[in-house]
Amino acid sequence: QLQLVESGGGLVQPGGSLRLSCAASGFTLDYKAIGWFRQAPGKEREGVSCISSSGSMTNYVDSVKGRFTISRDNAKNTVYLQMNSLKPEDTAIYYCAAEFGNYCLNYKTQSMDIWGKGTLVTVSS
Repeated sequence: QLQLVESGGGLVQPGGSLRLSCAASGFTLDYKAIGWFRQAPGKEREGVSCISSSGSMTNYVDSVKGRFTISRDNAKNTVYLQMNSLKPEDTAIYYCAAEFGNYCLNYKTQSMDIWGKGTLVTVSS
């Protein structure tokens, strides 16, 4: 079974940090772009960041630029999202998703091929 499993979410105070992980099982993340998305209560899901299969190309939504960093370790079949200087407005369920291609072509339309079930991030004092 092809699965993506997110982990690393939790409760953190404003200004704190978390690192989310997205691990694949049943398939390899080689030759696949990976995106992180989030959905806050009462809001539509939005794209947060995306990384190409080689890791050479990344993009971020404006609201997280300079605070979040996406990376990948293909040997571990895992993609990470390092989140620093967290704000209450970052509170959301965070999802990772795989696109069966080397580049983030479908990230903007969220037309990804495999989705994880999400991990909850709560930023609150």
